[in-house]
Amino acid sequence: MSKTVFFDIDGTLWDYDMVIPESTIEAIAALKANGHKAFLCTGRARASVTSEKLLNMGFDGIIAACGNYIEMDGKVIYENDLSRDMVEKIIRVLSECKMPVVLEGSTDYWIDDEGFENDPYVDYLFDSLGEHAHIIRGYEGEIRVNKFSADIIDGTDYERVKAEFADDFIMLEHEENVVEFVPKGTSKATGIKWLCEHLDIPMDETFAMGDSVNDIDMLQSVGHGIAMGNATPPVKEIAEYVTIDIMDGGVKHALEHYGLI
Repeated sequence: MSKTVFFDIDGTLWDYDMVIPESTIEAIAALKANGHKAFLCTGRARASVTSEKLLNMGFDGIIAACGNYIEMDGKVIYENDLSRDMVEKIIRVLSECKMPVVLEGSTDYWIDDEGFENDPYVDYLFDSLGEHAHIIRGYEGEIRVNKFSADIIDGTDYERVKAEFADDFIMLEHEENVVEFVPKGTSKATGIKWLCEHLDIPMDETFAMGDSVNDIDMLQSVGHGIAMGNATPPVKEIAEYVTIDIMDGGVKHALEHYGLI
């Protein structure tokens, strides 16, 4: 019987230098050849999922922006945008609180031009997105985003930020003082649930692999949650199975463990 596997990207399919192990490419090809479905399921908004090497691996679709965007066979089938009023509030409050922000959308990103000095991730966004990366200051067009991320720097009033957005967003605190803001009631898990209901896929026939805090709900929601060997301790604690590290063939090892390849 066909199974469905959901893959996080960063730290799961590729490392933090965006290198995809050959064993992973071969494993995804074998998974597909065996008649199973494979989906990307990422915290990245769709606009930053641009790697041709990644997109050409044969995935059936993409769940992006922590469940707030879904596409299948190249067509958008679900999207949850933040309201214009909320976007305006985010820009105003985070500016007042000295917390530089990246607004993440399905086609474009909007980025603060102050506070991200010498930030390699922001440099990567401008390089990879080209004309689809905009400086927030002075931007006068429509801003359509699904979620946002921001950095805690010297002088940031993070306590006020938490108070201002506690009712509307889950705040996922990552290493290096990065905070990911995901609309409440949404997650990778809700995206998976929506897609499985849309395609009539039984949840007990699903698998997911991940490595970081925004993968926990996903791993708990599917039939079989798999943590990478390089995953953070909280992810390993809740996983049904912990595979080996990404660069040691973790994806292939896990798919073999479950008899999917």
